[in-house]
Amino acid sequence: MKSDILATLTRKSGDKPKVDGDGPGWDMPLLVVVMMLVSLGLVMLYSASSVIAAQRMGEHYVLLSGQAERALLGVFGMLVALQIDYRWYKRLVYPILGVTIALLVLVAIPGIGVVHNGARRWLNVVGFGFQPAEVAKLAAVIFLAYSISKKGKRMGSFTIGFLPHLFIVGALVGLLMLQPDFGTSVMLIGVMMLLLFVSGAKLSYLFLITMGGAVAGYFAISGSEYRTQRILAFLDPWSHRSDIGYQISESLIAIGSAGLGGRGLGQGAGKLGYVPELWNDFIGTIIAEELGILGIVFVVGLFLVLLWRGFRIAFGATDSFGMYLAFGLTSLFALQAVMNLFVVTGMLPTKGLTLPFVSFGGTSIIVGLYSVGILLNISRNEPDYWGEERESREARKQEKRWEKKRKKILSRRDDLRHH
Repeated sequence: MKSDILATLTRKSGDKPKVDGDGPGWDMPLLVVVMMLVSLGLVMLYSASSVIAAQRMGEHYVLLSGQAERALLGVFGMLVALQIDYRWYKRLVYPILGVTIALLVLVAIPGIGVVHNGARRWLNVVGFGFQPAEVAKLAAVIFLAYSISKKGKRMGSFTIGFLPHLFIVGALVGLLMLQPDFGTSVMLIGVMMLLLFVSGAKLSYLFLITMGGAVAGYFAISGSEYRTQRILAFLDPWSHRSDIGYQISESLIAIGSAGLGGRGLGQGAGKLGYVPELWNDFIGTIIAEELGILGIVFVVGLFLVLLWRGFRIAFGATDSFGMYLAFGLTSLFALQAVMNLFVVTGMLPTKGLTLPFVSFGGTSIIVGLYSVGILLNISRNEPDYWGEERESREARKQEKRWEKKRKKILSRRDDLRHH
C-alpha cells in the first residue's frame, strides 16, 4: 500500500470538521449509547443473578450492587479521561506498558495471582479482584497508535513498521497465555492486525501473522485438554450436553425457546441454574431469552451505533495519533462484542470474553468507560496545545541561542575596535 487507508479516508489538508452531535464539544451520541448499554447491563445482571445470589449469599442485590459501584467508578474514570488531553498518552506510553507488563508478571506468580475456575487472572487489591488483562488491552492500543503514528510512511518496512509491534504485542500475549487467557490474546492480535492493515503494513506481513497465529493456536489447543474439550463442545454440543457441552447447549435451548419478543423481563428459566455464569460471559443468553430476538437486535444496534460514532471520531481526529487511537479503541469494543455474541449463539468456541459494558466484571467496566472517556476527548477536536507549547519552548530556546551568538559577535567586534 502506498499510503495508509485511514489517512486517505480522512479530511483534506487544512480541513477540521467537527463530529456531529456535539452540544458540549464532545460526541453526545457515543455517550448516550454507552450509558444505554451500561443501564441495560445492570437490569439484565439483576435478572440473571438475583435467584443464585439469594441462594448462595442470602441477598438478591449482591452482584447488582457491586457492579453498580464499579459502574459509578467507571463513570468517574470516564469524566477524568475526558479532561485529559489524549496526546499526553504519547508521553506515558512506555510507563503504561511497563506497569502493564509488571502487573501481568505478578498475576503469573503463584501466591500473588488469584486462581478462579482454573485460571490465574486476578490480583487482590484492597479486597477487590483486579484483572490486569483489561489494562493490557488499553495499553496495547495506546502503544500501537503511538508507534504507528510516529513511523508514518515507514510502516511498509518489515524491521520498522512490522517487527516492533509484533514483538511488544507478542510479549503481552505470551504473559496472557500463562494465565491462561486465550480469548484476550486473540483480541490483541486481531486489533493489532486491523491497525497494521489500515496503517499501510504489507499484506504479506499480515498473512505471515495469520499463518503463524494459526500454527500457534493449533498447538495451544492440542496441547491443552480443556481447550480441546471446548472445541469438541463447539463442534457438537449435543453429544456432550451432560458434560463439556452443557453450558452452550443450554444457552442454545434458552435462546431458541424465546421467540421474537422473549419470555418477558424476569421470566427466563436459564437463571434458575440451567446456564452457568449467566450474568458474566453468557449475559447475551438471558437478553435473548427474556427480550427475544428483538432484544438481541437492539443490543447489536447499540454496538453498531458505537462503531459508527467511534469511526467518525477517528476520521475527524486532528492528528494521526488520535486517529489510530480512536480506531483501535472502537475496534476493540466491536471485536469483543462480536466474539462474545458469537460464543453465546454457538458460532465460536467458548472463550471467556465479556460483553462490553453489559456483562458482570469490575475491571472490564471501569477500563471500558475510561476508554470511552479517551474517545470523547479525541472527539473534541481541540488544537494541539501540548504541541504548540513544545514548539513555543523550542522557539524560545532558538531565540536565546541567537541572542547569545549576537552578543558574542558584538563583543568580538568591540574587542577589534579597541585594538
